[in-house]
Parts: sequence; C-alpha cells; structure tokens
Amino acid sequence: MISKSWLGRSALACATISLAAGGLHAQPAPAIVLLDSNDAAQWQKAASQPGWRVIVATTAADANLDQRILAVATTIREAIKKSEVDPAHVYLAGRGPSTAAVFYAISRMPDLWAAGIAVGGSPQPAFESDRIFAGNFALAPVLWVGNTPDDAAFAKKLQAAGLQLEYRSGESITNIAVFEWLSHHARAAFPTDIDCETSSPTFASCYWIQMSKFDAGERNDVLASTRIPAPVHAALDLGSFQYSTEDPGPGILIGPLPPKYSGPLKAGDRIVALNGKPIENARKYTEMMEGVTKSQPAVVMVQRGKDHVRLETLLVLPTRDAVVSARVQGKYVAEDHTVQIISRTVKEMRVTIPPEWAANATLYWNGLALEDMKAPGCFLLTVDKELLRASPCQ
Repeated sequence: MISKSWLGRSALACATISLAAGGLHAQPAPAIVLLDSNDAAQWQKAASQPGWRVIVATTAADANLDQRILAVATTIREAIKKSEVDPAHVYLAGRGPSTAAVFYAISRMPDLWAAGIAVGGSPQPAFESDRIFAGNFALAPVLWVGNTPDDAAFAKKLQAAGLQLEYRSGESITNIAVFEWLSHHARAAFPTDIDCETSSPTFASCYWIQMSKFDAGERNDVLASTRIPAPVHAALDLGSFQYSTEDPGPGILIGPLPPKYSGPLKAGDRIVALNGKPIENARKYTEMMEGVTKSQPAVVMVQRGKDHVRLETLLVLPTRDAVVSARVQGKYVAEDHTVQIISRTVKEMRVTIPPEWAANATLYWNGLALEDMKAPGCFLLTVDKELLRASPCQ
C-alpha cells in the first residue's frame, strides 16, 4: 500500500529555510521553491543560468507536509518583502518522490504559486490524502513530466476531473523548455476571477479573500465541491509502510519504515507475490489492490535478500470519513463596477479591495448588495442568523 504516513514524511533536519541564488540580483527574481532538500542540487544547477533563485524548505525532522508548506510560505513572503523574490513568479517544483508534494501543496495553498512543475514520480499519494481540490489549480496549473507508459493515461483522468494539468513525457522536454513553460505563467496580485476550496481553516487563503470562520450550516447548493475523491482500494494489513513507485520490480520495494513501526516488514524487502500471483511492479500491485472488493485473508511472499518469507495477513478495504469543505468564488466585473462573492460553509471572511476596483463599486455576497465602496482597503464580511454584514476590518 502507499503509506498512510506519506503526509508526515520528512528527511529534513533543522528549523530554518535556506535561500540560494544563482548569482546576485539587483531586482526581485523569479523563484523555484522546493519542499524536499534532496532536490536542491539539481534545481540549483538548472536555475543558475536563467538567474532564478531556489528556495529550499528545511524543517524539524518530525515535521509533516502541512508544517513544511506553512514554513516555506513564511519564508517566501519574507523574501518578497525584502524585494528578493518576484511575487508574480514563484513556482513550486518537485522531482521523483516529491512529485506528489507539488500537487498537495498547490491544493492546500493555491494563491502562493504562479504554477508548479513535477518531474517523474507519481502524484497518486497526494490524491490518496483526499485533500485535492481541482478548483485550486485554476490559476496555478501544473506541468507533469512523466516517465512511465501509464503516466499519460493517469494525467488524462486528472484533466477530465477538472485539474489544470499539462502532461509531457520525459523524452520530449529539456531544461530550457521547463523554464520557458514556467515563465509563461504569472500570478496576478489581484486576479479578477478567483475560486478556492479547503477542508482546513489553516489553509483558507484565496488571493484577495481570507476565509476566517467556517460553519457547515451555511450551505450553498450553487457551489458543488471540486474535490477529486481519493481512490478506494484494498491495503495489506502489515502496518503503515511506503514503497517506491518508480522501482522497475519485481514486486514492490519497501522504503524507510516509520520509527515506531512494529509490523513484519523491513526496509529493503520486496513484496513479490500476493495469494500466489507474482507482482510485476508497483503499478501492477496497485491494479491488484483496486480489484479487491471485500476484506479477506491473504498470503504475501516477501523477498528479503536471498531469502523468501511467507506472511499471512489480511486485505482490508479502508473506510473514508466524509469531507466537509468550504469554497469561495470572487469576481470583479469592471463593466458593472461590482465585486461579486459566492461562498459555501463560510461564516466570516476578509476581503481586500485594490484602488483600481474601489471607485463607486458595489460589493455583493451570495447575491445580496452589502456595501457601496468609496475607498480601497479591507472589509470584514460576516453572516449571523442569515443576516449578512460588511464593515471595515479592525
């Protein structure tokens, strides 16, 4: 199975963020942001000639992926304040095992990035988190450079689900093409049309709207969820473990195990057969798991060095909790001089209006006119007992 501890994986060791540059910059520079320090050397080499900066997140060894995203976001914002980084050109990148983190981080915090790029690897673990919302990629698309025959088919499924994704094979792209693709995507300071969805108040920023309080009772059937449901497939009851999705086989290669792992597997093991059927590679293993329709006993064969170990276990179908999410859409219509906001599950939000929108514009929330704006600034929108209000932020 793909490890349930994927969100908590971290090979990083200290509580700092490093900022490296491919040369000195008098002006704010575009930035490549990495969530895994193991990718740093390759990206710094690739970025040195274009003159881009590379920001590498390093956090405590036990930090989970959410904590790493929040930490690197803080450093990016500080670098922007110091005019070291161009806020319109901040790009998230990952390679191999970090590919899934690119998809996950954009879904969690879409308004920080102009775009993302993932080279090799598989985004599958990100979708198994059940926290991927297709709407969050509308203004932060991803270029995925795949390297297996099955990647193109998976990319088409994601595109069909509404995710803004461009797919290319690894054989058809160069470093120059990568940086050209990234350069063509820029983040506007105040996009005129925004759409964000979240399942966590910690990750509730949406460009010029900050959702601050949720209430599941504030339903709005106009806004359906853009969540891409996690695939439901069986798992081996051998404890939480991870395996390499890129290893050619045979079987699946077990990676580092959690510190408190007490199951029968060891790092470096290969699960090579299930119920007497050989496992060709990781993708064939996934197909076998997807074909299981009920929990049942199972026997796996594990290759451990020169030995083979027979393990009796269970195939277990997981249950998934219902996901409650909040979604907000915002639009500035210049022809009508209106700022229109539609939300679901949002009880309170902060809306920042730039000077170019403020003159004689009217603010609408869920179809109701709230405020005739005379000046730019921050407005606090609240709903209480079905009464919607707008007031200047304190």
